[in-house]
Amino acid sequence: MNNNTGTSLWQIAIQKFKRSKTGMFSFGYIILCGFIAVFCYVLAPDNSNSANQMHLEIHSKPPGFSVQLLSIPSEIKNQQSWFSVFMEGKQNSSTEIPIKSFSVKNNQLEIIKYSDGLPKEFPVSYEQYIQQKTFYLGTDKYGRDLLSRLLIGARISFFIGFIAVFISLLIGIPIGAIAGYFGGKIDDFIMWVINITWSIPTLLLVIAITLALGKGFWQVFIAVGLTMWVEVARVVRGQVITTKQQQYVEAAKALGFSDFRIIFKHILPNILAPIIVISAANFAAAILIESGLSFLGIGAQPPTPSWGAMIKNHYNYIILGKPYLALIPGIAIMSLVMAFMLIGNTLRDALDVKA
Repeated sequence: MNNNTGTSLWQIAIQKFKRSKTGMFSFGYIILCGFIAVFCYVLAPDNSNSANQMHLEIHSKPPGFSVQLLSIPSEIKNQQSWFSVFMEGKQNSSTEIPIKSFSVKNNQLEIIKYSDGLPKEFPVSYEQYIQQKTFYLGTDKYGRDLLSRLLIGARISFFIGFIAVFISLLIGIPIGAIAGYFGGKIDDFIMWVINITWSIPTLLLVIAITLALGKGFWQVFIAVGLTMWVEVARVVRGQVITTKQQQYVEAAKALGFSDFRIIFKHILPNILAPIIVISAANFAAAILIESGLSFLGIGAQPPTPSWGAMIKNHYNYIILGKPYLALIPGIAIMSLVMAFMLIGNTLRDALDVKA
């Protein structure tokens, strides 16, 4: 294929994509979610590890709830690098006590605790640690800042898409390309493996892999990725079967190029469009699968925040008069999945050569 033609086709596709308001809005929203996922501990009001600062006295409070907090500095002084804080949050955060009021008496700071209304005395120097804190999305059933949990939970839901899609492409593209290019018994064997894997329900297969690898953060990422390669392999196989009949492939064979070079330097660059489209769909599927696993208790383990786990912890509040505790993470999942689905549809239209 002529390089100029290839370049112009990609430029046309990009122009078509830019003209789609839905696609551009979805792309912008995904970029915003990616920014939040990377800088979640910088943006979160509670930047303790996993935003796990509990205040049981003020659990399940509505959005906009404000209270005075006495923050007692931790006596454990572990040196943490800025990178560690950026990735994991503060390990030794202050102890926060919700208070109703405070006063200075006899050179002592007297506070009235929010929990029982009883007074408690501290050194007068602790007055500087009293601050007003607003929980913009309210608090969860453990009194943790819901906004902080939501922001940090975005990291799991967003990056599972990247890692799962990367694993699926890493496995699916070579297997699909080999099956489509060589055909014969190799194709029959690979298709037999694909059909067996395809017949197993995705969630059941993910649960089996997760239980084999163990419960945890990275195990879920790997398990979801290992279940998504099948669809990638089927699409790549079909595209390679069609593309290997083209004249430029026959010319490459006549010139004595190796099969490896023909597959990866001549065929695959020309079938990127359907691979990109299916990758966008797999992003959305990975987010939904991870949320389902977290809801079942097999995904990221507490206290690590996950949107699916947040719904699991609060779904019963829907009938208890505080539905926002489950609806807020639910809307976050729905909006991110919708953005990936819409961008997938826009990419499919923009990369449609026949159009």
